[in-house]
Amino acid sequence: MTKFPPPTTAPAGWYPDPQGIGQRYFDGHAWTPVYPRFEQPEQHPSLPIWAALGALAVLIVSLVLGKVILEALISYEWSLIVYIAISVVLSYGPSVAWGIYVRRRWGAGRLASLGWKFRWSDLGWGPLTWLAAVLSQSVFAAAVLIFEIPLSSNIDGAGDFDTDRAYLIATLVAAVIAAPIVEEIVFRGLVMRGFLSRMGPVAAISLQGVLFGVAHIDPVRGSGNVGLAMVLSAVGVTFGAAAYLTHRLGPTVIAHAIFNGVVLTIVFTGVLDGVDRDFGRGTLSAVSVVAEHAVIDQPHIAEPAGQQHNRW
Repeated sequence: MTKFPPPTTAPAGWYPDPQGIGQRYFDGHAWTPVYPRFEQPEQHPSLPIWAALGALAVLIVSLVLGKVILEALISYEWSLIVYIAISVVLSYGPSVAWGIYVRRRWGAGRLASLGWKFRWSDLGWGPLTWLAAVLSQSVFAAAVLIFEIPLSSNIDGAGDFDTDRAYLIATLVAAVIAAPIVEEIVFRGLVMRGFLSRMGPVAAISLQGVLFGVAHIDPVRGSGNVGLAMVLSAVGVTFGAAAYLTHRLGPTVIAHAIFNGVVLTIVFTGVLDGVDRDFGRGTLSAVSVVAEHAVIDQPHIAEPAGQQHNRW
């Protein structure tokens, strides 16, 4: 007697609906006449609140200690490039170390747990995120001028010195590569995802954005820090919204790099040298405000004796 092979039909279970709408149950022989089951929306990843608080504490301590150490090294009168390298390591190194710890402690060793994911589409989303940040920054900059809120630039003095090629390259690496990567991991990765474990998305995005603006405060600017923090908080909120909606840091890292790159180009080419900067008369346009107070995140560099250098 001839034996026939067993049936090779698929086992019972949920499969993509043949009509392309959600999923539908297959009982092993035929599709059941029930409504399709749709996929649940993907939950936004979060981290423990301690990941956020630790990231903020590490960043504050590293920035303060970094500045103190650099001031102590002024007497050696090293090259400005050396000071830039030391500043980047001291200011951002501890934050990178904290990110590695969080990834191993709460993220199962995956970079994606910090939001560090990129897609080819980010080459398009990045510029769009940058444009949205410019628009939001322009609105806040206009409001700051209208209400005469004290505002100082975080690029004062930039371009007032002769720049050699080596220094220019070092500045570009620090502001266009190091700063966007580390600060996006800290604020849109660690801080925002930590806040999402304790609060809703609107509150988490807003709070991390404000903290991003406050992180750029420098005592030497005095009351001008108020307007500067407000303008940069708008950028932080925009970046936070983009990171939340896309579930990754790819678009914001690219947008952040574009932001800093555009401002550095304006600074080193002197495009705005002829712009009237009298805040009291209100003759400064919103466009020039955006350029003057954009996100330049290069850590503060101490000026060795006999060398003039800007503080960003």
